[in-house]
Amino acid sequence: MESYKINFYKDKININLLAKDLQNAREVVEAIDGYATVGIISKQFKSIDEGVEYVKKFQEYMPALSIGLGDGDPNQWQMAAEIASYTDPGHVNQVFTAAGYTLGLLKAKGCSKTIVNALISPTGQLGKVNISTGAISSKEKAAIVDVDTAIAMLKDVGVESVKYYHMEGDKRLAELKAVAEACVKVNIPMIEPTGGITVENIKPIIETCLNAGCSKIMPHVYSSIIDKSSGLTSVNQIKRLYDVMKEII
Repeated sequence: MESYKINFYKDKININLLAKDLQNAREVVEAIDGYATVGIISKQFKSIDEGVEYVKKFQEYMPALSIGLGDGDPNQWQMAAEIASYTDPGHVNQVFTAAGYTLGLLKAKGCSKTIVNALISPTGQLGKVNISTGAISSKEKAAIVDVDTAIAMLKDVGVESVKYYHMEGDKRLAELKAVAEACVKVNIPMIEPTGGITVENIKPIIETCLNAGCSKIMPHVYSSIIDKSSGLTSVNQIKRLYDVMKEII
């Protein structure tokens, strides 16, 4: 992963976050010395062209962006993949069932700098995860499988990062540890804990992944750091997150 666009603090941590607009994005990324990746939600666009144009404006000012689905909406999987294929943004979020497709699409389009993640979900059962996170499969009975098998399936198609959502903050640390260890076992270098993460609870989440041996950690920190009145992601909250990162490593 050394040739990719994302900057990791101490080669370990990068925060995935949202920003209201380009100015807000520039401010928050600067506040954390570039160790953050701004998410661009594909759900907000009416067309692929609109999304591509929007992403390219941001790319003039920051090296890496994260193309997102929008609240994990599996129906946005193709929009996210297509926007990424025209922009090589550095990072794209994807459901379990579409990760392999997206990797192939990016490769065919010559996009060599973008990490594709795959979404798996907690089940409340230690060592078991839900992989039916796709547009159609998510409407059926949950496909609950052994975490080692799920992660090995992603390794089979070349996925380099696993998104674990919904974490509910620090309520699922034992389950997260099992996912992290499964990633390390097959050399998937990055893990992305997501859901309910705040400045107050992020430390044990990151430490759980580090202690399991994960090479890279990208926690997604969204609504908890957005000012409710202005809609802006708070620079002060970003600085607090940065302080926590410095405490850990």
